[in-house]
Amino acid sequence: METLIATVLIMVIFILSSLILNNLFASTVKHNMRAIKAKTNELEYLYINKKIELPFQGDFENWTITITNTRNSKIVKMKAFNDMSNQLIEKDLQKK
Repeated sequence: METLIATVLIMVIFILSSLILNNLFASTVKHNMRAIKAKTNELEYLYINKKIELPFQGDFENWTITITNTRNSKIVKMKAFNDMSNQLIEKDLQKK
């Protein structure tokens, strides 16, 4: 009887820990922003060196990236919107 209870407890602990780890890994993958930040930095570099024309719109993985002029003549807006998670990244660029 003790062996059966110990086995059930071990199984329950193993199942709970695997569910927790699965949730952590899924959350890490879903909220990983490294690739989009690298892409926005690349686009900022291209804008500063006048390699892209404004207004700019492009897609990167699940992100839609737009770069537009603002009413303020010294600032350009960069926006990246994730279609799946509804995340928005905004960045102001100085005109050169």
